[in-house]
Amino acid sequence: MIDSLVLAILAPLLGAVAVTLLPSQAPRLGLAAAVLAAAAGLSVTAGVWTNGVLRSELGGWGVPLAIALQADGLSAALLGMSSLVALSVSLYAVGYFKPSADGEPTADDATARHFWPLWLLLWSALNALFLAGDLFNLYVTLELLGLSAAALGALTGSREAVEANLRYLLVGLLGSLIYLLGVALIYTAYGVLDIGLLAEIVTPGPVAATAMALMLGGLMLKAALFPLHFWLPPAHANAPAPVSAALSALVVKAAFYLVLRLWLDLFGPITPLSAANLLGVLGAAAILWGSWRALRAERLKLLAAYSTVAQMGYLFIGFPLIAAAAPGPARDNLIAAVVLLALTHGFAKAGLFLAAGMVKKTAGHDRIDDLGGAAQALPAATFTIGLAGVALIGLPPSGTFVAKWIMLEQSLIMGHWWWVPVIMLGTLLAIGYVFRVLSRAFNREPTPYRFVSDARAEVPALLLGALAAGVLGLAAQPLWTLLLHGVIG
Repeated sequence: MIDSLVLAILAPLLGAVAVTLLPSQAPRLGLAAAVLAAAAGLSVTAGVWTNGVLRSELGGWGVPLAIALQADGLSAALLGMSSLVALSVSLYAVGYFKPSADGEPTADDATARHFWPLWLLLWSALNALFLAGDLFNLYVTLELLGLSAAALGALTGSREAVEANLRYLLVGLLGSLIYLLGVALIYTAYGVLDIGLLAEIVTPGPVAATAMALMLGGLMLKAALFPLHFWLPPAHANAPAPVSAALSALVVKAAFYLVLRLWLDLFGPITPLSAANLLGVLGAAAILWGSWRALRAERLKLLAAYSTVAQMGYLFIGFPLIAAAAPGPARDNLIAAVVLLALTHGFAKAGLFLAAGMVKKTAGHDRIDDLGGAAQALPAATFTIGLAGVALIGLPPSGTFVAKWIMLEQSLIMGHWWWVPVIMLGTLLAIGYVFRVLSRAFNREPTPYRFVSDARAEVPALLLGALAAGVLGLAAQPLWTLLLHGVIG
């Protein structure tokens, strides 16, 4: 029987091979592989839920020689979210890249043939990143993830997309190289790369501080934390809708996951509060700058891209709060709140980008000022934008509301009141850019819509919006239970 951890990586990888060998059957084979990969990922999440931390050492060797795969509450939560988002993106892609009615080859046909192998390779790298148990294999998966993401982003072949994703590729390579320099420093000093072993022997000092600065700096570049976000808006805004959803919901979230993982397991206990405060300050700047640019964006997908910059800022504000909290329930709640915020953003941003793709596909553009009549012509897309907006703003009962409430409460309790106005102002700006889109969509002066939206694209987008706006917030308590396995408590 194949180990569930291995299957989560192997299922999309074999799917990528299958669609490469049989490109004419790419949508069918790709969708079948997506269902299998999602089932494998969710089975790992369920396994951690019921049995605790799962670990597998490949090749019959023990650490530090073996390639170790491990899933605890944190990786299982992100793996479950990514499985649901990736399955929804796959279902959406079948309708988005649909063949022409007359059977003549179209640009969408060619794009779909290239989309599926790259998409499944990205999914495999993402799962491997969540499950890798040592620093070097994290680097390998990070590289595979970045290469496939940049290639996917340039699928349209337009000048803007190619330029944006070439910049994305170069930035990603630079970030990976900086991270690798930190890994090399750690290995030179301690002789091991397994995260569990390193957690027992890493001590404060110049080596650990330099390695932390290099590794977290490289990952912050990949996570598009302000002011290192310059590559993200054009790359996400010019990619096909399914790719934009994956990049925003999953790829940048993978970089953040690594920052949180390294902070909790290795560097947090030996790092001064000033370093955590620096991450918080950059996060605060990201919230304000990203929200302001989203408010002024002319295109829907560009608004969604700048919103990603802002939402990532909330995640980094969690670091100074976690660092300042004493071990116990308050710190555990802050960690869980940050994870809940990341999961909710993943669902919301995927739903928003998929809805934006429906708008652009049917209207022929995504200019916000020209979206009049969208509520009548595209009710499913408009409703999805509204649901995603509930989560991005942080209205109840979304997971964002629960997470922001905990962060605001703990900020006041610990006397770190300066984070409160940042979070509140970011929320007000989010209200502004969400309602700006919805007010145009309900405008009585309609824009002509050329095509009818495909139901295969509407359903997964609506599902993601519902998960973000209500389901995850109402079911937040089970996340705390999942994180009890190796993360909090």
